[in-house]
Amino acid sequence: MKYKFLPISLLATGIVFAQCCNQNTNTTEQTAESTAVSKTGKRIIFEPKNFYSEFSSKTPAVLHILPGDTIQTESIDADGEDKNGAKLSKGVNPLTGPFYIEGAMPGDVIAVHITKMHINRSWATGAEFFVPRSLPDSVLKKLPRAHSIDWQMTVKWKVDPVTGKAWPDSPREHMKNFSVPVKPMLGCVGLAPEGKEISTIDAGPFGGNMDFSLITTGATVYLPVYHPGGLLFMGDAHAMQGDGELNMAALEISMEFEFTVDLLKLMQLAYPRVEDSTYIMTVGLAEHLDDAFKIANAGMLSFLQKEYGLSDVEAAQVMGSSLEYQIPEITDPQTEVVAKIKKTTLSLLRRQ
Repeated sequence: MKYKFLPISLLATGIVFAQCCNQNTNTTEQTAESTAVSKTGKRIIFEPKNFYSEFSSKTPAVLHILPGDTIQTESIDADGEDKNGAKLSKGVNPLTGPFYIEGAMPGDVIAVHITKMHINRSWATGAEFFVPRSLPDSVLKKLPRAHSIDWQMTVKWKVDPVTGKAWPDSPREHMKNFSVPVKPMLGCVGLAPEGKEISTIDAGPFGGNMDFSLITTGATVYLPVYHPGGLLFMGDAHAMQGDGELNMAALEISMEFEFTVDLLKLMQLAYPRVEDSTYIMTVGLAEHLDDAFKIANAGMLSFLQKEYGLSDVEAAQVMGSSLEYQIPEITDPQTEVVAKIKKTTLSLLRRQ
């Protein structure tokens, strides 16, 4: 679906424009200091000037927003290049933000609603190697070229948002007619973590580099708050990514996107949850895939018991008969499993 975005540089009537403050300057505030949770419905166009490669509570907020505000902004790609190919950051997965959500306090949950996405350039970057976790060692060592991470083996892809297709710019022999559908997504959506800063290549209970293909237009990401304001970072856009991200790069691209937030006071959440029109999804993140699987299942069990009052034996029957799974990420330090249950299935349960 195509969306018409206002130009990022435009100051339109009735729209508040905000520039990102420098890391060494005071925060630019677009709202009065307030702990109100009520929705204001203000629309803000935010043009980032600096980008950050750590999820950190020490990074000054670039903008204060209230629940219900709509933010239109943009991200650069994972290599730090913008829509014109200009290098704006040297970090890995440089992100837009952080945004301070007024009224958010530790123990709350911030719901991030992604309302629009728009690819803003005609090319993306991929890679032609496998990461170590993707194949047995015995298979990897037999591969003549794609056996290890080598950033000399990156490739450019053409992206056409009008036709909704992407294809290799210089295709190899058997890929002359190969293309994939464009499915824009945000690889990184996360808050400042509880302890020390964490690289934007990583993820955890705070969210982060989840690289989950269903974090796209129409999705809501629920994240637990560890610091006042939450401090929301977003970016690492992909034109398309296969589950697992076996080659570490997917199709990295810059993007314009729009989001709004809700604040859920005193809602206990151990790991991120994602929702779209079809599924409720619980995210598990851990060094080992079997542990990530268990964490995702624990999140779903908690959801079913809190929202529907299921007993353990009822939950075992519902989950055993109806869960679906995705493995979005095996490349990064934390592997990821997402447990999914259809809303049509949940509609057959009596809600608590």
